[in-house]
Amino acid sequence: MARRCELTAKAVLTGNNVSHANNKTRRRFLPNLVNVTLISEALGRSVRLRVSAHALRSVEHRGGLDAFLAKADERELSQRALLLKREIAKAATAA
Repeated sequence: MARRCELTAKAVLTGNNVSHANNKTRRRFLPNLVNVTLISEALGRSVRLRVSAHALRSVEHRGGLDAFLAKADERELSQRALLLKREIAKAATAA
């Protein structure tokens, strides 16, 4: 499983550990990923996603999963989230 947020595409970054003696060794900065169940009001069901804590705050700030996906850039979304976005758009136009 990739260490990538399904909603914001936040992924692993690399950098250096720098010691007091200025020795540099490579290290990885891992995103804070959380398995969450988000509720889609348009679809009337819950969806399990693996998102970063930052994305979870953004979802809550924008007013839920449906509003977040409506504004989200399609290039950042995972395949599952992209399918979910299209399902929500279809359900919104049908209602």
